[in-house]
Amino acid sequence: MPHLRPFVAAVVRPIPITTREERIAELDRAGHNPFSIRADKVSIDLLSDSGTGAVSVDQQAWSQRADERYAGAESYYRFQDAVRDLVPYQHVLPVHQGRAAERVLFGALLEPGQISLSNMHFDTTRADVELLGAEARDLPSAEAFDLSSDEPFKGNIDVDAVKGVLDGPDGHRVGQILVTITNNGVGGHPVSMSNLAEISAVAREHGVPLILDAARFAENAWLVTRREPGYPDWSPRDVARRAFELADGAVASLKKDGLSHDAAFLAERLHAAGVQTVRPTALNAVYVNAGTLLPHLKPQELPDQALSCALYREGGIRCSGGSLFMGVFDENNELVVAPPFELVRLALPRRVYDRSHWSTSPRSWPALPKTPNRSPATA
Repeated sequence: MPHLRPFVAAVVRPIPITTREERIAELDRAGHNPFSIRADKVSIDLLSDSGTGAVSVDQQAWSQRADERYAGAESYYRFQDAVRDLVPYQHVLPVHQGRAAERVLFGALLEPGQISLSNMHFDTTRADVELLGAEARDLPSAEAFDLSSDEPFKGNIDVDAVKGVLDGPDGHRVGQILVTITNNGVGGHPVSMSNLAEISAVAREHGVPLILDAARFAENAWLVTRREPGYPDWSPRDVARRAFELADGAVASLKKDGLSHDAAFLAERLHAAGVQTVRPTALNAVYVNAGTLLPHLKPQELPDQALSCALYREGGIRCSGGSLFMGVFDENNELVVAPPFELVRLALPRRVYDRSHWSTSPRSWPALPKTPNRSPATA
């Protein structure tokens, strides 16, 4: 029974149902910022897949058995053993979220004036780098910019571009190479093991630490077993172990993981409504290019934000835009080089919504591609 979900609901929460007028008022109150919309005014919340998934009865039971003693707690050693089953690193440091891990590790690796190279720094990751006085420089593969292609590993880092920096006048400034698996900033695409092995060899040749941003390492490993020649007989666990062996360290938010199986279904519904999504469809989210839906809006007019607000107003769906960080700004924070695309991310909380919710969600979309100049996003 391949299409049978392997769980049933044990505890439920009612969904807020609002009118269009109520949502317009809430958008005005929130300053048209989806992050500021009250959760009790949101019917379907696709803002993030981080810490928003449903937990199993076993997870809930184990949380009640946690050892909360101040030092030497049994819970820490269980956590350490589980992590070391996957990673070869000597030190395992738990923190409250991934951003804190970045602050700790980046603070040890980067100094003011240094460079962090990456397949794509996520927006908050970029902020952590820049707060240290360092420069976040993105070098994704060329395939990442073709949103409609079905290339299997569009999350790869451009190894030749990395070599160019390391062998050039800025090479001595590179403090770390950060590879995000999967590559959340360009559509949730995976990184191939061959690409990771190649960049690992380059990093070690130049004496630069290679760090994984491994928030979705399990998802990346599963996709490798499905898409990369030579790995169909590997288990995702073994692929993940090998990935960590190729790096010198890792940071990871453990509030995500690869338990979302509804992305492709939602993407199919959106395609039927005439909405183009980034291909191949990711597991953790569906990414929509707002620039193609709202071509009359300039990048400075924030088409991703406009589309996010329109979806909330028309359907009670909260999601987030987030490609503006890929643009270039002047000293007055004016956009001088537009980002290559304007993505809206519909992140899918694990085990929360079912197909009835996904069947309802696309109904907010059909008018947008047909009459973009009269889209509610511009009202």
